[in-house]
Amino acid sequence: MLSAMESNTSLYEPYENEVLVSFQTWYAGVHGYLSLMVCIFGIPMNLINVTVLTQKHMRTPINFILTWLAVSDMMTMISYVPFATHFYCVYPPWEVSAKKNSLDWMTFMLFHINFSSTTHTVSIWLGVTLAIVRYKHIYSPATGAITRIRRLVRARIAIVTISVLSVVGMIPNYLTNKLVSSLDGNNETYYNFEDMQIGTPYTKTVVYINLWMYSILAKILPCILMVIYGGLLVWTLKLKLKRRRLSCSTTQQARPLDNSRTTRMLLIVIVLFLVTEFPQGILIILSVTSQGFFRYVYIPLGDLMDMVALINSGVNFVLYCAMSRDFRLTLMCLLRIVPKSEVKQPITSGVIFTDSERSQTALLRMT
Repeated sequence: MLSAMESNTSLYEPYENEVLVSFQTWYAGVHGYLSLMVCIFGIPMNLINVTVLTQKHMRTPINFILTWLAVSDMMTMISYVPFATHFYCVYPPWEVSAKKNSLDWMTFMLFHINFSSTTHTVSIWLGVTLAIVRYKHIYSPATGAITRIRRLVRARIAIVTISVLSVVGMIPNYLTNKLVSSLDGNNETYYNFEDMQIGTPYTKTVVYINLWMYSILAKILPCILMVIYGGLLVWTLKLKLKRRRLSCSTTQQARPLDNSRTTRMLLIVIVLFLVTEFPQGILIILSVTSQGFFRYVYIPLGDLMDMVALINSGVNFVLYCAMSRDFRLTLMCLLRIVPKSEVKQPITSGVIFTDSERSQTALLRMT
């Protein structure tokens, strides 16, 4: 048995990196405080997003999706606040003790992992839905009250479907993480997660299923779909812009300026999305297929991936304010900076000139 363990250890050595270990140790000491700062900013900003987007004149299919995207981001950040406070600020992240790892707090951590993974999956597929709806809206810009109602109904159905399927798809994750008890040097009981032995011959089947499903369905596939529909949207907008430039009507030439802004915004969001999600999907796959990769590469980068995800969850407000005149005017009206007459007209474009798909916390955590 000992020789087998030594053999496994030797297989891990190619991925061992002192730089990553040093970075993990340093960053873990500041991660809790930085993440709390991001959450303290992001939670009220997402609440503002929900408040603005649910105003009567802002109710469009796109804004309805953005509203629930903001809700999902906000719920994830709310869950992260007590997690970061207890496991990073009150107690050092590298400490394991009966007080820090009590049954109550470890049960909460188990809830946080499952909850944030679920809200993340919901958010990511809402982002994909947003890209598809935007593309269809521009490709076939039908108007009228009946068309608008149908699109709102479809948006609601899509949100409910995504929420239900996300919960069902995360069932393997719910079954994977389990708590086990141990005794410390003072003969006190503390709790920790059962070692999943990821990337070893002893990995359980349910763990394999969970990681493959999560990496493909919540990472790789959404990236592919976003690239496809983002590319189709850009191509469609360029065609329409080219056609309208050939027109002599100045009224028709004014609209493409907004479309160009929308195109730039979409490209920025897609790049942010790919930078955040695609590398993590690849890292999870490598963790499953390569022995030692999870321990020596994925885990040291776990806190950093959480931070990137939290930042993405909190910047939507800035993006909306920068890219949407309707959003800015509605916000200023709510703050009584401008009169209601400035924003009383309903939105007819169906968009607020922004696309948003945000990732949440990483699926895999270590105490």
